[in-house]
Amino acid sequence: MQEQHFLKSERAKIILAFAAIYIIWGSTYFFNKLLVLEVPPFFSAGLRFLCASLLIFGIAKFMKIPFDTTKTRVLNAGFAGVLMLTFGNGAVVWALQFVDSGVTALIVSSQPLMLLFLLLLLERKKISMRSLFGVFLGILGIYLLTSEEGIVRTDDYIKGVFVIFIAILTWAYGSIFVAKSELPRNHFINSGVQMLFAGIFLILASLLFGEDWSAILRISAQALFSLLYLILFGSIVAFTAFNYLLKKVSTEKVTTNTYVNPVVALFMGWAFLAEPITPRALLASFVLLVGVFVINTRKAR
Repeated sequence: MQEQHFLKSERAKIILAFAAIYIIWGSTYFFNKLLVLEVPPFFSAGLRFLCASLLIFGIAKFMKIPFDTTKTRVLNAGFAGVLMLTFGNGAVVWALQFVDSGVTALIVSSQPLMLLFLLLLLERKKISMRSLFGVFLGILGIYLLTSEEGIVRTDDYIKGVFVIFIAILTWAYGSIFVAKSELPRNHFINSGVQMLFAGIFLILASLLFGEDWSAILRISAQALFSLLYLILFGSIVAFTAFNYLLKKVSTEKVTTNTYVNPVVALFMGWAFLAEPITPRALLASFVLLVGVFVINTRKAR
């Protein structure tokens, strides 16, 4: 009976964790977009992760969660945080200055294509014809999306798209690294360490690029709410859920959030930011997500 109860409890945790990375992460594109309209991207992302890490460590101390880890585990977690949060997330936040939030989410949804490429390159995994077909659809969808005249609004758009692809690459490699590395055993502590390292490096990047930190003093209530939401939900809740899932289910299953995140982001961008959703963008979304689905299905693996 105890074993059955444990299995049910574990299943419930996995379902809730998937709900967090599906819905909360889908909404973070919208809130990041609101925030970077007023606060420089690297500074806002660094502040978000530093605050989140300090909150995590404070909650852990209050709940008497032991920080029983090793130097190797801490360094591994720090490296993963730099890969996925400093580069993977920070670069996306920077790109949101020039690319609509919904389009950004759709481009990020091509992450499984990058993951497949890295698995082929690093682990010499064979690619089936089904997976190759999925890659073809994914590339076609990205082309249709990024060449849409109704979406391309600024001269910096292509630069933003390129940076997003760099972010996808580093996040995909970070996912592979996390799944195979020794990390702090407690998922809460693991997330805190990753965010601490990411926040430090993002603040250093902000200093390097000469961002204006005084913008935080003029922040509106809307942007402040966005920052708090990103700290509490986008960082602490969703990222802890993500780290938990990487240790409980396959990496391919975790990346299924790429089907839902764009839908949430597209709807919120259209409803609250007046971002256009053209017929071509809808077609590109469908083709891209079908490609991702084909790659992630069991037969493709």
